[in-house]
Amino acid sequence: MQNKLFREIQPNILPCLGEAIYHGPVLTEKEANMYFTVLKNQIPWEKERLKIAGKAIQMQRMVAWFGDKHYHYSYSGTIKVALLWPHELLKLKALAENICDEKYNSCLLNYYPDGNSGMGWHSDGEDSIVENSSIASLSLGAERKFSLKQKTGGNSISVLLENGSLLEMKGQTQNNWLHGLPKSKKITEPRINLTFRLMKE
Repeated sequence: MQNKLFREIQPNILPCLGEAIYHGPVLTEKEANMYFTVLKNQIPWEKERLKIAGKAIQMQRMVAWFGDKHYHYSYSGTIKVALLWPHELLKLKALAENICDEKYNSCLLNYYPDGNSGMGWHSDGEDSIVENSSIASLSLGAERKFSLKQKTGGNSISVLLENGSLLEMKGQTQNNWLHGLPKSKKITEPRINLTFRLMKE
């Protein structure tokens, strides 16, 4: 059983049954801060409302969903319809595609106002996503710990996601691992996370 925290670039942080590649910062601090400001001010953010155990819950984080087409994305009792790409997101999509050598047709954005907002354990295994496809996660703003735990086997892995950094999950990762963003009262600054995905046509 492993329980590791990574702070440096790793070719694959998972010990088995999947691939999670931490590419480290792919934007300069100046570039990352510029994109953070543009996205924070120009994206039509919506308050996230999830249905958990049959009850609608208002989350602190805000979300936005974009794509090549008006893709429908359903999770946790909510259905989102993708907006078409703004210019800044297309540039970041091209960057992620170049680094990961993959193609993406959609992006889910999350805005976390501070460390009191996070993401519980889950996997991105919805039927609308191409099975075993790459998901590229670009982080802007506050550094946050990103954690993965094996569904069976007991291994857990964490990595500190820096401002402007890129983490890629692919292969069997969603089938065998859960991931989440732990809350932390020590973090007072906001973070924007972009997860580029490949949706079924």
